[in-house]
Amino acid sequence: MGLITNKVERDELKPGDHIYTYRAVFSYSHHGVFVGGCKVVHFKPEHSLKSPTLSSSSSSASSSVSERNDSAEAPCPTYPDCGFKQPKSGVVLSCLDCFLKNGSLYRFVYGVSSSLFLSRFRGGTCTTAPSDPLQTVVHRAMHLLQNGFGNYDIFQNNCEDFALYCKTGLLILDKNGVGRSGQASSILGAPLAALLSSPLTLLIPNPVGVATVTAGMYCMSRYATDIGVRNDVIKVPVEDLALNLGIKTLKKR
Repeated sequence: MGLITNKVERDELKPGDHIYTYRAVFSYSHHGVFVGGCKVVHFKPEHSLKSPTLSSSSSSASSSVSERNDSAEAPCPTYPDCGFKQPKSGVVLSCLDCFLKNGSLYRFVYGVSSSLFLSRFRGGTCTTAPSDPLQTVVHRAMHLLQNGFGNYDIFQNNCEDFALYCKTGLLILDKNGVGRSGQASSILGAPLAALLSSPLTLLIPNPVGVATVTAGMYCMSRYATDIGVRNDVIKVPVEDLALNLGIKTLKKR
């Protein structure tokens, strides 16, 4: 595990690994589950898989725009089943090359210590929660490929949330709060930290001191939303996930 990121080589991957790559000059990361055979199961906005062009005004978040525009891609020349998905589902099977889109390969780390988690200034790279056995992770990913993962939501049900569920089986009870995604927690945590630290400028005239306090609050806000420490999560079998997400199981052809 690197100091800043968790870069790995392809031959180091095992089926069941949670992997990610950065998009749009490191502005956000896209996550998936490696299931073996150079294949990755990942989650995208459903309508992005139908429409190759979308106006930027149709989205409220830059990362959502970038991820939706990922759909504008040529058919895979290597694997005929690359891009397989069920109707009305955002869960997709892709080859590793198409998933990475020439980006670098990183592996999400599970079961890290609290101190290591807090040392990672950027969210979406690790969690204190332990991973389930790799064969269980692959089973969940393949089951969701056939049955869907609900509606995509950049803050509550995104690609990182999908991979985190596949790895842990944990589902958040509070439908109104932030999801499992550390990346989304980072987006929400930065303005929260700035807001909480702003009154301290009256007490700490030194800009360095204010910056240190702000950074500390930011890291703590991320830690508080990590699935390994929060108390509003439950273990849900993948076969029961549709009921808990309030979605209908996809009809198979």
